[in-house]
Amino acid sequence: MKLLDDMALFVEVAKMMSFRQAAEVTGVPNSTLSRRVSALEKAIGLRLFHRTTRKIELTEAGQLYYQRCRRIVDEAKLAHEQLGELVTHPTGTVRISAPIDFATIYIAPLLPEFSQHYPDIRLEFDLSSRRVDMTSELFDVAIRAGESENSSLIARKIAHFHHYVYASPNYLAQYGKPQTPNDLVNHQCFSIVKSAHWTLYNQDSCADIKVTNKLFVNSIGMIKQLAILNMGLILMPKEIVAQELEQGKLTHVLPDWKSAAVPIYAITETRLLPAKTRCFIDFLQQQLEMKIIKK
Repeated sequence: MKLLDDMALFVEVAKMMSFRQAAEVTGVPNSTLSRRVSALEKAIGLRLFHRTTRKIELTEAGQLYYQRCRRIVDEAKLAHEQLGELVTHPTGTVRISAPIDFATIYIAPLLPEFSQHYPDIRLEFDLSSRRVDMTSELFDVAIRAGESENSSLIARKIAHFHHYVYASPNYLAQYGKPQTPNDLVNHQCFSIVKSAHWTLYNQDSCADIKVTNKLFVNSIGMIKQLAILNMGLILMPKEIVAQELEQGKLTHVLPDWKSAAVPIYAITETRLLPAKTRCFIDFLQQQLEMKIIKK
């Protein structure tokens, strides 16, 4: 038990990169923290920190030990949490990475209800299309669209949706409305996926079309704007263009055709989740299935 306690103290110091701040968080005196980390280093036979009068840094061995210890300490805490009141009344901060367009369109409308259900959970979003490092950046969950990467992370499928083809009425008046998927080869085509092919399905068949585009951008909002500005056809979920369809800025093209289902995943570092993270993922999955994304 003493080893686990020392590991937990080491993890707090490594998180804060400060003995003083770790002492404030743990309630353990600074001198005691320093002594116990030194004893841990002596027991291991390796230095875990480079210490100077101004700062501390993890050694290479310290980095490796931190990654392993953090998981062990977190799981030990979870073992207590799952037997305590936090299971019934989850509290704390959930750090979430998600694409900005998906979070704005799909997640944001769900947050008022989530806050009512779980008033003691604080959500902290980092909205970006980049693939965050779940371990080093200390995210609890990342929401990602598309096929799950083959890694040691845990991917839980929470929903999926289809993409459809849209364009502005002015664009179609000028360049003509495609009647079949093969007609798309004569148009500028934009999507969030950097691919030279669009694969569309109807009830009876599949069409793989080599499309043309003059630019690529990883922003759904900008792609939608390109279509509104009469620059070409777009492929995206219907919920994202619902307002523009209602306003007549965009119209549905090839209504019998759609993309294959695009899965949405909640990515976590482990299957053993704290109640706060599990509640957020469960709520998101339930609400997406019920209110927004129809499977």
